[in-house]
Amino acid sequence: MDFVQLILDQIKSHSEAQELSWLKELCAFLTQNICPLLCGSGPPAAGDAPTGSVSQLGVGVVKWLQEVMAVKHTLPVSYRLVSISELVARQRVACVSNLSWSTSQQRAWAREAEQVLPGLRALPRVNLLLIGCLREGRGGEWRLTDASGSVRCECLSPSPIWVNRPLFLSHWNYIPQDATGQDGEEERGYVELIGSPVLLDSGPEQGLADSPGGGPGLRRVVGVKDAAACLHNSNKGLRISVCGCVSSVCPQLVIGGTTFFIFILKDDTLTLPVLVKDSSRLWWHQCVCVGQRVCVTALRVCILRGWRENRILCVTNQSEIHKHADEHTQESTQNTSTCEQALNTHTYTQESTQNTPTQEHTLNTHTQETTQNPHTDTLLLLSHDGEDLEEAEPQRHVVQSTVRIKQSRVIGYQGIVTEVLSEGSGLYMIDGKVGLCLAYQPTLRRKLRPGDAVELHHIHFLYGPCPDSPPSMLCACLRSSLRVTAFSRVTGPSDASHPSDKALPRLLLERNMGVAEYLWICHMTRQLRQSLVPTLLKEECVSVLAWKLIEFVWRGRGGGMRRDIYSEMLDEPHTCPLTQYSINPSVSRCLSLSDCLHSLQSDLWSGLSLSSLLPPGAESLTTAQLNAALSWSYQTLSSDPHQDHPPSGGKDRQRPLVLVGVLAFPSQPSEHTLQLQLKDQKGTMSCVVTETREEEAGLQNTPFNTAWIGCLVCVQKFTMVTERFLQSGFPSYKHLKQEKYITHKHHSVYLQFSLDDVHILIPSDAMVTILQETKREESRAAGSDRKRKREEEGELDSSHSTKDSSHITKDFPNLSSSDTVQSGCSSQTCVSMVIRVEQKEGVARRNIGMDSTNKAGFSLCFSAKATAIGPVVSWERDPKNCRLMEREVATEAEREKVVLLFLRSSIRWFPSLHPGCIYRLVAVNTQDLHVLIGSGIAGRSGVDILNDRNLQVRSDWRFHTLPRLLLLPAYKQSRSPRILSISEVIDCSPAELVCFHGLVTERISLNDKTSSAGKTHTGVRLTLNDQSGRSLQVYLDIGHTSYTPGMLPGNILLLSGFQRKLSKSGSVYCRSLPVSSITVISLGDTCLALPPPAPIIHLGSWEPRYNVGQVKAHVACFLSLQLQWSCSQCGSVYTQSCSSSCGSSSSVFQSKAKLVVDDGTGEAHVLFSNLLVRPLLRLAESQWEGLQRLLRVRGHIRVYTRGRSLVCEPSDDDALLQYLVCVCSSDIVCRPISLTCRIYKNSQHTHDLRRFSRGDRDFMTRMNPPLQLTCLHLDTESESVSGGGAG
Repeated sequence: MDFVQLILDQIKSHSEAQELSWLKELCAFLTQNICPLLCGSGPPAAGDAPTGSVSQLGVGVVKWLQEVMAVKHTLPVSYRLVSISELVARQRVACVSNLSWSTSQQRAWAREAEQVLPGLRALPRVNLLLIGCLREGRGGEWRLTDASGSVRCECLSPSPIWVNRPLFLSHWNYIPQDATGQDGEEERGYVELIGSPVLLDSGPEQGLADSPGGGPGLRRVVGVKDAAACLHNSNKGLRISVCGCVSSVCPQLVIGGTTFFIFILKDDTLTLPVLVKDSSRLWWHQCVCVGQRVCVTALRVCILRGWRENRILCVTNQSEIHKHADEHTQESTQNTSTCEQALNTHTYTQESTQNTPTQEHTLNTHTQETTQNPHTDTLLLLSHDGEDLEEAEPQRHVVQSTVRIKQSRVIGYQGIVTEVLSEGSGLYMIDGKVGLCLAYQPTLRRKLRPGDAVELHHIHFLYGPCPDSPPSMLCACLRSSLRVTAFSRVTGPSDASHPSDKALPRLLLERNMGVAEYLWICHMTRQLRQSLVPTLLKEECVSVLAWKLIEFVWRGRGGGMRRDIYSEMLDEPHTCPLTQYSINPSVSRCLSLSDCLHSLQSDLWSGLSLSSLLPPGAESLTTAQLNAALSWSYQTLSSDPHQDHPPSGGKDRQRPLVLVGVLAFPSQPSEHTLQLQLKDQKGTMSCVVTETREEEAGLQNTPFNTAWIGCLVCVQKFTMVTERFLQSGFPSYKHLKQEKYITHKHHSVYLQFSLDDVHILIPSDAMVTILQETKREESRAAGSDRKRKREEEGELDSSHSTKDSSHITKDFPNLSSSDTVQSGCSSQTCVSMVIRVEQKEGVARRNIGMDSTNKAGFSLCFSAKATAIGPVVSWERDPKNCRLMEREVATEAEREKVVLLFLRSSIRWFPSLHPGCIYRLVAVNTQDLHVLIGSGIAGRSGVDILNDRNLQVRSDWRFHTLPRLLLLPAYKQSRSPRILSISEVIDCSPAELVCFHGLVTERISLNDKTSSAGKTHTGVRLTLNDQSGRSLQVYLDIGHTSYTPGMLPGNILLLSGFQRKLSKSGSVYCRSLPVSSITVISLGDTCLALPPPAPIIHLGSWEPRYNVGQVKAHVACFLSLQLQWSCSQCGSVYTQSCSSSCGSSSSVFQSKAKLVVDDGTGEAHVLFSNLLVRPLLRLAESQWEGLQRLLRVRGHIRVYTRGRSLVCEPSDDDALLQYLVCVCSSDIVCRPISLTCRIYKNSQHTHDLRRFSRGDRDFMTRMNPPLQLTCLHLDTESESVSGGGAG
């Protein structure tokens, strides 16, 4: 049969050869792929195809083509018909096909699409044609089918009349997918039908029948009001046909294996839900749209269990749906005009949200509006062209401490999807400024793409639910409906698949979280993926890790309300988990380590004012004093901005910070990177880590357990420290703004935190052992308590049963790749030895001979003395920190001393080894016991110089801490070395080396040297106090030792191996040696590091062992007063120039006063200097400045005692001198005072030889010199100062 000729005869046209060939291909395609569908059989044999069907379909195609083509009687010979199977198998990129486009139109279309979404490319055009039948697929999806296969088809405004009819698609997109579904290749892509297809056969048109003569089943159509009255009719065979406007379309749900959805019809006053659960009617879900007027036939009344108003209309297998396309178009136009009107009159500040003071208080704003105005959803249909939703509520930078409960607003919205934030977690961005959350709905069958135009109805508008999400959020519940009104025109690089995101909505339902928590979890998932995956964490572990993290950060906060799906979809007024939401502006913010480091370094020097680093009265400092004060400074920022002093400002510092990373050793230990590190995929930060010591029966636990190495942790409370080191040559205070005097500067940035504030997210293998043992100990203790209770009460309470310890690790995923020092296979053969560290030296540069590069010189190293409490044993697998075995223990007589030498990379163990702790030293990949035995050092005569064994620690050896719970009972009583307090160091008998701890109250840089390695500050003086208030000064020389971070005021330090010495005045101080070590054992408030109050001491009983004390005395007399302008460079008197001709052009004003105070028990000479002189003299600020101006020309003036009178130099006739004499001898100055003093350090004589005359005889005698003190602080708050000052 010549189908081509039949087609030409019917259309009465003659075609050219090329068109004839195209018609032959059309007929062959229809015969092969379409006719079998219409005939209900497989592909027909040659000549067996129904002639009428092929010709009728061909005529329909050709007639439509002739109507739309620009040139009459021209066929699209450049287009090729493609079967479904060929499209799915061969088309690998997204594409678009539009038969009616010209080249210019296609270019304009592409240019417009790329302008809407910059950075994305328009879909490429292909010249392909599709013909097939739309049929129902599984779950209510529509599938475009031909004889070769089928593909899922998405439609914008589908019509029921398209089903099971041959269609010609003139405008469509094809979007391939990487994922393969249950049907294999059928899920490799889908077709997006744009516009209406061409019906290739004639069929009845459907519409609303308003007259009795309408179609069958439509003759007794009732409205919503009448249908609602029929819900209580008990007639089981009753079938109802209802006509109404669709107000809501709920998403498809699958419960108990049954798929269903509900849509709601409305009239002016009532709403009526309709349940669709018949599998042959699920495709209605794509046909029903909000705002359309539809008629549904053959509905029956059924009971919906689980809903309080349990009667509902249900679709039967005889039901049909009819909709009026014209009316839908008209209503859509009305919605658009209503939208524009709402944009001009609607103000979000008044309608978007309302606050509630407490969570128990419920607002009825939403309820009232929904009840009073059933058209609220339509009236608030907003467009992205209108008002900026971010203006709904002004952003507040002031953090409120309380969590606020707000009421969401139900609106409608139209916009364009501009970004897919997370497809798996259902987060999108609309119009570049409004977030969309679809997590509270089932997963969309068609994923939204950038460029899709969407229409949202009954959507919840939330403002600022989470600081890490867009301020304006639209969240969909089960009552909300989403409809794509225009498919995306662009394609872009497909985002990497994140399987872990798909678990977030499931966890949301299981954990019953609120929307604020869910948005924070989604942000945390992205943050953790960027900082940990794939180097430190597997992708599938990210979402679980984020949920574990929220348990720590949101601890004690309740989740959202429990969901009732039927009430959420059907109840009036509407309630759902999105009706109320919480706002917590101070929720924690997670930073990557690189971002944290960058934020600390960004304005480290640029925004620094050098004058702010100086103490009060810095104008009187000499050049040496000024540059020494600038040589070292520090800045601390707490993870909680409210704990900073003063509180840190700025928008970025209004929220507490959280850090996530792996605790590890430095990969390349050096004098600046010897500390533990917190690392993630992006960056690394050094850490000063402490741990609370548990004292039990006088025992101390290890300050740091090596099991922490390799743990993925969350640090919730920490301090960010920045230490600045500056070398400068500023002549005076006035030159601080001139950067040319700065010769060198560098800094050190690190973290301070306690392990008590660290949460383990993923434990190391060694930490798992400790957690399991801890759980067993708790189980034993709980079992003992239950047994005792059973004996007392005679019964067992089963509710107190304990769980097995295996639950500790089942929720912890393993690290995908660990680069910590403890990484490795636990099945390695190895040998081990258990030791107890007795003493540890500090890390210093020593000449250790040749290194691996055969270069001799100084290198960082340290040694530790230990006791081997057992022999060397072999293992088939690494024991790590398992329980101590009997075979690892020897008798007391068999124990030997061993000296461990740590060189080069093995010095990384320095922060983890502490005296008094027991460790298992493991040498892997060997069975040679002699590896850990070591040897002594022999002299020339063959006699051992050292009896202790010496063992050089290799780089691949490992130390594992054995805490008390892993030891044998006999070793749980081992005691740590005795640590002295500051008072004990001062009062103890002379000792060469001491070990003590104290609170740092002051740190001063003493010198400014340059080492061969670069610029560094080597002289440091620390002032340490104990709880009694007594202080001790410690002098450090770190020129050849590693620098210890954390030596900040407020921290408690443990100092080992320091030399105790006496000064010439008899005061005790300590100095460091090359073997000295410093450990930070407790962290304090470095911003408010005030020393304990000094003890109150009587002058008559002041002993040299008291360095600082408080004195309450009366000023007996003035001994001297000196005011002087001094050269800032050499200290000589400065008038118009320096008197020593040093060439300096800068001067400073200095003042000194010495007086006698008496407290009734004795006298003392007290020296006041600079800043303390003015309050001592009771002079106002203006008077003090006047004195300085008067002394500019003279240079200096001095008032001193001569007998019982005060005299002046150089002349007693000067009015200024007389004024100072009057001031010094006035009752205003000679008054009771309270001051804090330190023993004067320059006192060199213990006795003074004095001459006394009696008549004509002279007597020589030795007298105790008066107590020499230096005033540190003068208490002026308790004194009443007159307004006019002294004069």
